[in-house]
Amino acid sequence: MNKLSLIVLMLTFTALGNIKAQDRLIKTNNDTIHCTIKEIGDEEIKYLTPEISETVVFGINKNNVSKAIFANGKELTFTNTMFDPENYVKDKKDIIKVGFLSPLFNSTKITYERSISPGRSFETTLGIIGAGWDTRDYNESGVFLKAGYKFIKSPDYYIKGQRFAHILKGAYFRPELIFSYYNYDYEPVYGLFGGIDEPERETNVVGAVMLNIGKQWVFEQGFVLDWFVGVGYGFGKDDHDFGLHKAFIGGIDDFPLAITSGLRIGWNF
Repeated sequence: MNKLSLIVLMLTFTALGNIKAQDRLIKTNNDTIHCTIKEIGDEEIKYLTPEISETVVFGINKNNVSKAIFANGKELTFTNTMFDPENYVKDKKDIIKVGFLSPLFNSTKITYERSISPGRSFETTLGIIGAGWDTRDYNESGVFLKAGYKFIKSPDYYIKGQRFAHILKGAYFRPELIFSYYNYDYEPVYGLFGGIDEPERETNVVGAVMLNIGKQWVFEQGFVLDWFVGVGYGFGKDDHDFGLHKAFIGGIDDFPLAITSGLRIGWNF
């Protein structure tokens, strides 16, 4: 091997060694930046790229980096500040809500919501049918249960340092399952000779699969206001197509469409 070939070979091994010894930034799109990491701040990572310049310092938003791998083999993993639980440690994670107008329709609805992670929460509702004003004399009594998983809307695009104003605040989409069991007086029955018999006592056992959209406001980590509408499919036993199931409206045999809406007030704790 001549002297020139030996020099080229040594330079090649040196270059490969330098690349191998460099730090690496793995971006969220899986691209890799070979560099020398100089600083990791709250929002930005600064680094040198010797192949471009030994003096120019580059920067990259931490939200665009999933992992930093150092030359010594150590690793750091990063989370988008929007979804980093550490940014919400001071936010209260639970809410108790009641249906503000539900007593006017002869039911009382109590909802418990718990944050699971930034942008996600679980919600369950207990409804007491008959706990309200029976304006139509149906003499209803029973209960219903709701269980839903809430997806709180994040921005269409992210900017540096962006985060939810509160972990449970914002517009949302909530798939939901509903089960309802209650009794009521069916309308009076006219007898054979024109008299009016006593109303018949009927039992409805119904359920629904609903898709809801809404928006929730949390004021000073205390008072909560929640508004929503929903649509879905109802099913179950409703022999007289009563349709006023308190947990939702509709879902009768002839037309299974079910709708719901609500205005809830509560407290964040």
